[in-house]
Amino acid sequence: MRDVLACPLSVGGPTDQRSPRHHMAVVFRTVAEARSAQGYTERELPFPFNSRFAPMPSTPQPLSVTLHQGSRVLEVGFSDGQTFRLPFELLRVYSPSAEVQGHGPGQEVLQTGKREVDIVELTPVGHYALQPKFSDGHDSGIFSWDYLYDLGSRQQAHWDRYLRRLADAGVDRDAQMASAGASACGHTH
Repeated sequence: MRDVLACPLSVGGPTDQRSPRHHMAVVFRTVAEARSAQGYTERELPFPFNSRFAPMPSTPQPLSVTLHQGSRVLEVGFSDGQTFRLPFELLRVYSPSAEVQGHGPGQEVLQTGKREVDIVELTPVGHYALQPKFSDGHDSGIFSWDYLYDLGSRQQAHWDRYLRRLADAGVDRDAQMASAGASACGHTH
């Protein structure tokens, strides 16, 4: 499977129109045009915007998103010049969903068997996030730009924490999840 490239968010660029991700690239470019090319701020956007979900003022704005299927990496470029390559496995085990994080501290569900997980669909959520659908069926995590920036800027610390949690639980990273029953949020997924 070849990599799928989504064109830059803030500037026009080549887009493979045969790609199933072509529409997504256009949506991303439109969001960036509303934010930067037209000079709007979050409070002045020409479309509905809920400031409750606005990126933190200090978080740089996203400029590009590239989904690399072959290497299983989501690459996100930000306005401060940082570009992060986030492995699908890291995204899956740190999904901000209630299924993974629970509804409060101590309710997290340790994720295993996710090394080979793919992202089969990537959908923009409003103007503040991405929602991936993973090959294991998980699709309830909404990754805000702030959260993606945090995962990228502190990627090694997140990996170390994940590996420590596995060791503390005496579980192998590639072990299948214990059951397909109810998750931390009480739903069956």
